[in-house]
Amino acid sequence: MKKKKSNDSIQLKDAIAIGIGGMVGGGIFAVLGLAVSLAKGGTPLAFLFAGIIALFTAYSYSKLSLSFPDKGGTVRFVNEGFGKGIFSGGINNVLWISYIIMLSLYATAFGSYAPNLISITGSKSVDTHIFVSGVILIATLINYYSLKIVGKIESIAVFIKLFILIAFAGLGIYGLFGNPNVSQLNPSNWENPFLLLTGGMVIFVAYEGFELIANAVPNLKNPKKNVPRAYFISVGFVVLLYIVIAMVTVGSLGFDKIATAKDYVLAAAAKPMIGQLGFTIMTIAALISTFSAINATVYGGSRVSYELAEDDELPHSFTDQFWNKPIGLVITVILTLLTANLLNLESISTSGSAGFLLIFAVVNYVAYKKAKTINAYKTITLIGAILCALAFIVLIVQQSGNNLLGVAISLGIILICFVIEWIFKTYTSKSNK
Repeated sequence: MKKKKSNDSIQLKDAIAIGIGGMVGGGIFAVLGLAVSLAKGGTPLAFLFAGIIALFTAYSYSKLSLSFPDKGGTVRFVNEGFGKGIFSGGINNVLWISYIIMLSLYATAFGSYAPNLISITGSKSVDTHIFVSGVILIATLINYYSLKIVGKIESIAVFIKLFILIAFAGLGIYGLFGNPNVSQLNPSNWENPFLLLTGGMVIFVAYEGFELIANAVPNLKNPKKNVPRAYFISVGFVVLLYIVIAMVTVGSLGFDKIATAKDYVLAAAAKPMIGQLGFTIMTIAALISTFSAINATVYGGSRVSYELAEDDELPHSFTDQFWNKPIGLVITVILTLLTANLLNLESISTSGSAGFLLIFAVVNYVAYKKAKTINAYKTITLIGAILCALAFIVLIVQQSGNNLLGVAISLGIILICFVIEWIFKTYTSKSNK
């Protein structure tokens, strides 16, 4: 028995890898161009704003993870704070839908980069929707076939994408010397503070993923020491990596070229450094990264729906099996296919950021409510809750001016999640009488 326990446990480096792998998925490849379009030369600052919110939230997650270690992670924290009622059920449903939105974001990014690889080989361009749908379906088949393969793909992909991104950052900093586009980083080229903040909030989805550490805490060795380290090392590293990547991108390419290559800007930014080879390598890195993110999130999203059903926040039929996997897996995939093929990148990114900012505001507030129980500083958790709430409001207000569809979808999703939960709770309570 002792041997089994040791085999099941994970080390600090594994927990850090989970956090970094969760964040450095397809997000940075998908939203960097969008961030530059909103923040211009101040894009590194926009990533810093979003990173600060992630760090405050990581503090709350670390304290809650130590007090309530559970594979349910965020779902457990929300239920601890508010009980298993309509509010907690609604928020947890928003979490599930937000994972579906993240899947759509990764698939959209894959669909943006894939045609570039085909054009390099001389083939004719292919409709991006074919790539978007194809990568989702392939990941689904892999999830149905073997979860071990899912894990192996993720492990290999984390190493490859980090190696390439760190190399890109290192070569990029060296290449900035003498590049005339470096002047774009001057404060005179920054957008106003409100737009800088909005830019950070729209691309906040690039930091989503560190919360997955919470799901691994029950198996983490020496949790009292390693849980806070895992959160802060992973989030801190990614904040610095994103800021450097943003600096290199804005300093390497003119704003006009960034706008033209908005959906595959990282590949375009690698081209001035080492030519077509750099473009090709970064394109391949994007495809590997987004595919692995889809592969891992398909299962993660279906697990959330399964846990919600077990907690009586979704119908128990979600615990049913379809081809020996939770029925939530196929439902998650169908909803992802619809979202990825019907919405544009900015609407998807806005919806995903809004969903996670709301969820993180709630988790920070739970940490504030239970500060004595979890031995947390109330001030830090309260600041985290306020920052997430304000960021959510800023995002909705600013985007309502030029992306009304994205705002309507974001608010509509949240409203529908609560209405469905209210109907479900009302129906089950009547049935139990």
